[in-house]
Amino acid sequence: MVTGSDETLNQSRLDPIVEEQQSRITVDDDTFGAPVETVSPLGYHVDWISVIFLNVSRIIGVGVFVTPATILRGVGSVGLSMIYWVIGFLFSAASLCVYLEYLCYYPQRSGGIVTYLEKAFPRPRLMAPFLYACLFCTLSTSSAACIVFAEYILLALQYDITKWNVRGVAVGLSTAMTLICILSTKWSLHFSNAIGMIKVLALVLIAITGLVVLCGGISHVPNPGANFSQPFYGTSNNVNGLVSALLKIRFSYVGWESVFSMVNEVKDPIPTLKKFAPLSLGVVFALYMLVNIAYFATVPLEKIKSSNEMIANLFFETIFPSSPDSTNIALTVLQVLVAISSLGSVIAATISASRIIRESGRQGLLPYPQMWASTKPFNTPLAAYLLRWTVTSVLIVIPPPGDAFNFIVDLQYYPESIYAFLLIIGLFLIRRRRRAVGAPSIPFRAWTFVAVFALIVNLMIMIIPWVPPEGGIYAGDVSFFYATYCIAGLGVIALSCVIYYFWYVYFPHRGGYRIRQVTEKLSDGAQTSKIVKVPIEVLEEWDAAHVDDLEHLAGNEERGEDQT
Repeated sequence: MVTGSDETLNQSRLDPIVEEQQSRITVDDDTFGAPVETVSPLGYHVDWISVIFLNVSRIIGVGVFVTPATILRGVGSVGLSMIYWVIGFLFSAASLCVYLEYLCYYPQRSGGIVTYLEKAFPRPRLMAPFLYACLFCTLSTSSAACIVFAEYILLALQYDITKWNVRGVAVGLSTAMTLICILSTKWSLHFSNAIGMIKVLALVLIAITGLVVLCGGISHVPNPGANFSQPFYGTSNNVNGLVSALLKIRFSYVGWESVFSMVNEVKDPIPTLKKFAPLSLGVVFALYMLVNIAYFATVPLEKIKSSNEMIANLFFETIFPSSPDSTNIALTVLQVLVAISSLGSVIAATISASRIIRESGRQGLLPYPQMWASTKPFNTPLAAYLLRWTVTSVLIVIPPPGDAFNFIVDLQYYPESIYAFLLIIGLFLIRRRRRAVGAPSIPFRAWTFVAVFALIVNLMIMIIPWVPPEGGIYAGDVSFFYATYCIAGLGVIALSCVIYYFWYVYFPHRGGYRIRQVTEKLSDGAQTSKIVKVPIEVLEEWDAAHVDDLEHLAGNEERGEDQT
């Protein structure tokens, strides 16, 4: 693997013109993967504001307007519901600490989890990132958020909600956001930041309204503090409801890791993310708590439990009850807010996902790695954006509404939880390898009990989906067996393992060659690994020609000299 200190060494040893034409081959397990781009070909547009609002825009979606009521129905009481939101924050904070430690090991590698899996599990070579790339590049989309946007913007504009109206608007949103991202990273981040600020402002206004209600400032809201007088009254003892609520809480915080896919586009990634990534999560947590207080201060408990409406809808109806006209205006405002929240999630997810796809290509895991690594013609990862747009559009248009769509959307989540679990295991493996070579200390190291806590919670998240829903095995969000998406998710991982075996083991054995990687530099400054097939009869000579440099590369990487 090519690193910053290695480039300096090679530049002093080789003529610059010769160096530009030569490729460096990696044969050591720990040097397999994508080369380090010491100067980001995508630029450095991710400042501290973008760190905060990229995460905020990704985390705060439709859930804040819906999930509080779902959690309340699952746990039964306001007090336990609030505790669940704290638990969700603590779990996300623990997982964030794990990512921050990975960042300190590899501060010049974008890609987030696909990069960290590559480094945590160097053997079998490229297997861990390959399995994750198979999942992410084919199933990770923004289709659900695009459809939510389409439905609510059509409601706000009073258009008919038909299948093809929704699909057309959803594909249009995906296309527009993709074009913005393709044309300019700087302006796509500015747009994401602006949407994030609107989201924060909207939730602050809801929170302030709730505090005014609690203080008795809105006279037509009866008994504003009634739901807090006996906070644990009605607490459920239904295990299924309690564990299901925990899973929904976890999904409410998804997105805090978004900025880690872009760390090589941050000028000083370690100090910047150490300060502002936790701040972004803290801002979301504070808003979630205040908005929950606002909802519970305004809407009677039994009404929340018995109604099928969004809790935010009940909140607005209670605050603005004076006339049908004012209620309609309030509901329209809510519909616009939901649409804006979905839009923000779409653009933040699109930006973040493009870097994960690009890094998968740079690792040599996708065909034509030069295409994925290239930043031409707009200094953005064009190929990655187009793949993301294609998959999202297909999943918007092809699956029929209902079971098929819900199943495909759910399919990615279970394998994601498995890879998140493995990532924490990998952190302990990296620590052990670094101790073995006497690696220096790093600027941030997660407390072991924090990492263990994140590991335990991830294990629980892997187990919870197998708990049958209340009402039986056919009472999930699809009409067939409730855990089908878990089984299918495991099937996706198994199929990826089979593909890996044929690609990396069977075909090389039958073809009489072994896989190695060549580092290529592109004209735009991007670097990528290219998979090459080396015949067995020349393999020893081929490896020996590069062994000195490779031992230096592997040694520096494990000691942390190249990256920290």
